[in-house]
Amino acid sequence: MKTENVSRTVLAAGVGAVLAATALLYLPELAGQGPTPPPGPAERAVIAAHAGAQAALPDLAALITDREKWLRAHPDDEASWAELGAAYTERGSRLGDVRDYPRAERALHRSLAERPAARGNLEAQLGLGALAGARGDWKTAKEWGERVRKADPRRWPAYPVLIDAYNGLGNYKAAQKAMESLEELHAGAVVRGRAAQSYRDRGWREDADAAALDAVALAQSDTDRAASLARLGDLAWERGEPDEAFARYGAALRLVRDHGPSLAGRARTLTALGRTEEAARKWRAALARLPLPEYFLEAGELYESLGLEGDARALYERLRTAGRPGAEATLGLLDADHGDPAAAAVRMRAEWARGHRSVRVADALGWALHRSGASKEALGYAKLATEEGLRSAPFMYHRGEIERALEQTGPARRHLAEALRINPEFSPLHARRAEAALAALGELPDELPPELRPEPAGKPAVPTASGRRPG
Repeated sequence: MKTENVSRTVLAAGVGAVLAATALLYLPELAGQGPTPPPGPAERAVIAAHAGAQAALPDLAALITDREKWLRAHPDDEASWAELGAAYTERGSRLGDVRDYPRAERALHRSLAERPAARGNLEAQLGLGALAGARGDWKTAKEWGERVRKADPRRWPAYPVLIDAYNGLGNYKAAQKAMESLEELHAGAVVRGRAAQSYRDRGWREDADAAALDAVALAQSDTDRAASLARLGDLAWERGEPDEAFARYGAALRLVRDHGPSLAGRARTLTALGRTEEAARKWRAALARLPLPEYFLEAGELYESLGLEGDARALYERLRTAGRPGAEATLGLLDADHGDPAAAAVRMRAEWARGHRSVRVADALGWALHRSGASKEALGYAKLATEEGLRSAPFMYHRGEIERALEQTGPARRHLAEALRINPEFSPLHARRAEAALAALGELPDELPPELRPEPAGKPAVPTASGRRPG
């Protein structure tokens, strides 16, 4: 599962916020003809955007068609070009179809051509920031988001763009500050959903769950409610509660039958519940609906665990050849475990050098280095990944294995056990490997070495260098 999946649900909400900033209704034929009829699909998409919510995909498609038609007759309407670009970005993100991204880029630059940034075209700048985020180009997303914030600090749609960018760059303090600004300026399901993600990233699980429940309660549409329920499912999955996660994903799918993240979540939890043949079928449905890189890797590892080597290789090859932007960490893990670890290390070093220093990139870089034989160097990155706050079973497993390779028996035992305590079924392949590694390390010795024995009762502690007693 993608932790900076950052989350496709969260990203789409941010892009929807850009739509809110640019929303215009073109209904001139209704002027002076009495009460306005119920909103049509395109208008419903705009209404959802005003709330910072996800539009239903058919409504989003209707909005795109409507704006394309309008712009053929009114090609100088910079606001509609910006809105069209934002809509393309959201659709591409939610369908996993990168072909929409060049369309978005052309529309947004056309908006800037009609009204340059110097003349205050903040909508197109926000759209370009969201597009850069969708492509995993966090540095560019940050630049556009900060331009808009500087021009108008109270324009709330800038903050989701900035939160994603700061998280992608590993600047978690700035992301938290942007989150606080968003909470001051806006309310509703989108903000509570982002708060849940922020709490999760800091390791505050109960707070994350409470905020995610708030998002469900505040959701104004089935589409938005399904996204919020899927977030609850993700949180339950990550803390090792597959039954609860399965129920949450099922509730989301009852609202939106083909909700991509919930289809993937259901496949993931079926694996953990031992229903592996069913899980394999569900993964095929999830990939047909939302072909994200991390889903290909997860499904491939399930097939590999079942001995379906040919099916697994086919999925790994599809991932390698997809050319999807923002997939570097997933590709690094793929090659580290199922390809060329040395190439994975080169790939992840380049990603780190680009300034993309999230915990996810740190984990992938550390694991690639370890798998390519550089375990000593790898440990520093593994520590960065596990000490920021996020409680991740895969991250803990990677750190434990690196420490085991370095013969750091105590830390290795502790972190492998923690991975299995967080989520005993975190991976159909690696959870069993974690169990085997932990068993190979053996139990803690009954007799501790002298330096680790507690002081006898009543004996004063040895002062530290500062003259104070430790503790």
